[in-house]
Amino acid sequence: MRVSDLSASEYNPYYHNYILSVGESDLLTELEQGKEVMTTFLESVSDERLSYAYAEGKWTLAELLVHVLDAERVFQYRALRFARNDKTPLAGFDQDVYVPESNAEKRTKKDILEEYRAIREASLSLFRSLDDETLKRVGEASGSPMSTRALGFIICGHQAHHLKIIQERYLD
Repeated sequence: MRVSDLSASEYNPYYHNYILSVGESDLLTELEQGKEVMTTFLESVSDERLSYAYAEGKWTLAELLVHVLDAERVFQYRALRFARNDKTPLAGFDQDVYVPESNAEKRTKKDILEEYRAIREASLSLFRSLDDETLKRVGEASGSPMSTRALGFIICGHQAHHLKIIQERYLD
């Protein structure tokens, strides 16, 4: 399953840039490679750097990283529901409500890295268990059709998007 296999009708246009940022490897390879990239990055960050925000009113690095964790969990959950053929429309989530409630400022690099590894392993486990037919199943999230496989690529693209922002705005 590759990004080029997706149809634009399988996801909300809001996610188009996330999907475009994913390479042309298969989904499981993208999830694995993303795990290596994020793990390497997190290992290189100091605990002190986690409290840095590049401007007044912007999220700290810790808040941004915990946002990536929260979003992956939400996308996993949606993928599971759609894979199981649950047709119940799923509401969106408000990241601006989640971030202040995340207690990110109390987290250490070790905590965030440990949680990231667990979440990504859960994503890998979920998507490894799905066959081609299941990956093509479509549900509704945030008022738009969404396929199970699109959610896998959105997980990858969302992380890549935020790593790019981190490189551009949070690192020297």
